[in-house]
Amino acid sequence: MRRVTLFVNGSPRNGKVVAVYGTLSDLLSVASNKLGIKATSVYNGKGGLIDDIALIRDDDVLFVCEGEPFIDPQTDARPHEELTGAHTDWLTLNVGGRYFTTTRSTLVNKEPDSMLAHMFKDKDAWGNKQDHRGAFLIDRSPEYFEPILNYLRHGQLIVNDGINLLGVLEEARFFGIDSLIEHLEIAIKVTCLLLYVNVHVLLFQAIYKLVLSVLACKQLSQQNSQPAEDHSPISRKEFVRFLLATPTKSELRCQGLNFSGADLSRLDLRYINFKMANLSRCNLAHANLCCANLERADLSGSVLDCANLQGVKMLCSNAEGASLKGCNFEDPSGIKANLEGANLKGVDMEGSQMTGINLRVATLKNAKLKNCNLRGATLAGTDLENCDLSGCDLQEANLRGSNVKGAIFEEMLTPLHMSQSVR
Repeated sequence: MRRVTLFVNGSPRNGKVVAVYGTLSDLLSVASNKLGIKATSVYNGKGGLIDDIALIRDDDVLFVCEGEPFIDPQTDARPHEELTGAHTDWLTLNVGGRYFTTTRSTLVNKEPDSMLAHMFKDKDAWGNKQDHRGAFLIDRSPEYFEPILNYLRHGQLIVNDGINLLGVLEEARFFGIDSLIEHLEIAIKVTCLLLYVNVHVLLFQAIYKLVLSVLACKQLSQQNSQPAEDHSPISRKEFVRFLLATPTKSELRCQGLNFSGADLSRLDLRYINFKMANLSRCNLAHANLCCANLERADLSGSVLDCANLQGVKMLCSNAEGASLKGCNFEDPSGIKANLEGANLKGVDMEGSQMTGINLRVATLKNAKLKNCNLRGATLAGTDLENCDLSGCDLQEANLRGSNVKGAIFEEMLTPLHMSQSVR
């Protein structure tokens, strides 16, 4: 078994004695663990690259690197300052834990009077500290240092998105990069001006929308104040124009309005107050009526197929003869739809999701509720005479006092229990 002593490239200190076995990849893996680096290549003491483990002899001294060229440890990882006038030697900076590789001329020539120029112009003029990789330690923010280094490279101020210009300005002042300070101050003024303009544009847009909303509300109010004989139904075009002119967070109050026969399909009608509105024969298919207030509204003969009715309030509403096939009354957040006392004679609600729905004392005579999900529904006192409930899921539903004369309970998903008293 052979033993060798491993050092980090360019450093004669803190070596590790390890056993050599297996392949060169195995040795690099051991070196990575022992030296705390990502070893990629191995050199002998004279700078020769070792590409075969058979070339390693017992008690050899080897230098491990992470891909950088071999650095003679006798120079202590410092460039040859005796080559005066040729400041193009490469060096590495460790700025706040992030490594930057550049040349001495980049740091010195662009701003000769800056702190960086004085730090790296003469050998050990500032007693710069180095880490185990030979990188010069600078305790500053790396994200603000990067634009400064790029400026010293090509003379252009380029700052990535998300970088605060004020932070870069403070770093430029710290390092004494005078020409960059002027560029940054101009850039900050331009940025503030653009922000000021954008704020005023947004303010103007908000005022404009508010004016349109006020005008639309005034128009609807005037229509509502007309004599009864002039109450013509509101068309889809008029209502969509009203919706677009109203801020999304504003409460829409449409109680008592006449929408008879209107096509309101596929519209977003969430949270709108339609209390006592005339929605007879309306097309509301695929509309989003989540948490809408339809209390005492007239929905007779309307089409609400596949509508979203989560948390809807339809107390004492009249939906006789309406079509509600495939509707969703189930709200995952726990808000239950309330149809207490509603007139649902002859409605078609086949395939609807109605978990936890409140249908207390509602009238569902001759209604079609085939394949509906009525788990946990409240049907106490409900009139279900001649109602088709075949294929329904009535688990934990409350049927106390309900009228199920002539009702069809074929192909039930769950059996009715005696505790779900019916009459």
